[in-house]
Amino acid sequence: MRPARRLTLTDDVYETVRAQVMDHVVAPGARINIDALARDLQVSPTPVREALARLEADGLVRKRPLVGYTATPLLTRDEFDELVEMRLILETAAARRAAARSASTEPATLDLLRAAADLPGPVPGAQGYASIAAFTAQDARFHNLLAERSGNRMLHDAVVRLRPHLHLFRLHFPPTHYRTSGAEHHRIVDAVASGDPDRAETAVREHLLAARQRHLPFFRQG
Repeated sequence: MRPARRLTLTDDVYETVRAQVMDHVVAPGARINIDALARDLQVSPTPVREALARLEADGLVRKRPLVGYTATPLLTRDEFDELVEMRLILETAAARRAAARSASTEPATLDLLRAAADLPGPVPGAQGYASIAAFTAQDARFHNLLAERSGNRMLHDAVVRLRPHLHLFRLHFPPTHYRTSGAEHHRIVDAVASGDPDRAETAVREHLLAARQRHLPFFRQG
């Protein structure tokens, strides 16, 4: 039972610190003091270190020699464009492969993808990242499942490692994003189910480019 309790504690600390980074409570680029954070959370430094190691894998914090952990700076416009470009390369390829394999794919796997296409809206009464955490997780689940359907493990791993959802929604969350994204997701599922690689590629490309447009106001405001 002890490992289970320890895992739960580490998970709780991870979720708490991730929310602080996403909400800019820990400002982008700010140094993270492990001992001070442990005192604030009323835990020992060990689960804080474990949580920060996971957040480093997410790309939300960085560990630097002689400095320790700092919150990752927000994406610049150039980095944002590079992220979109990389997603276009990887996810359109995944969609093409998923569509080409659809005839041999179990119906249950397409059902999973279709179920993941629906996105929850902001949680009423919640503030900041807490209001969109479920959306972020479900959006990531959909894109990761689509990459998994490609049948190429390296392609799937590359999509997962990008962690684009955390970085994009740390920048800006358009209020109607969940409605439009959900509709676009369903068009992707229909295209994959049709077995037409060109149609699937087009659906993913249109979705990613539309998402790019929804996030551009952040840079214009800056």
